Amino acid sequence: VQLQASGGGLVQAGGSLRLSCVASGRTFSHSAIGWFRQAPGQEREFVAGISWNGDSTHYADSVQGRVTISRDNAKNTVYLQMNSLKPEDTAVYLCAADPKVSEITVVVGQGEYDYWGQGTLVTVSS
Repeated sequence: VQLQASGGGLVQAGGSLRLSCVASGRTFSHSAIGWFRQAPGQEREFVAGISWNGDSTHYADSVQGRVTISRDNAKNTVYLQMNSLKPEDTAVYLCAADPKVSEITVVVGQGEYDYWGQGTLVTVSS
């Protein structure tokens, strides 16, 4: 599975962005997908995850209620809709895939993911 994240940019606090993670490879539709972010000088952290059937999702406390993860397996794409953005959301956002899990499993641990895409930069100005 090859992954490519896009949709980042510069936005004012309170604004919205929708990130996309487009994948190639036959296992994408049977892969749990996660979004992570890494701010300068900080550890990479989990943001949101979705099971491969799309029925299960999980969010980090820091984004709960502001972020929605969804997927369209027909388009090999996972989306991350981010609303009410804050300056502390500024980071490089990356998507990752884990093809080893069941259809309802959301994967939170970054060490569990087998495939990673290059990130997209989100900058939120105050």
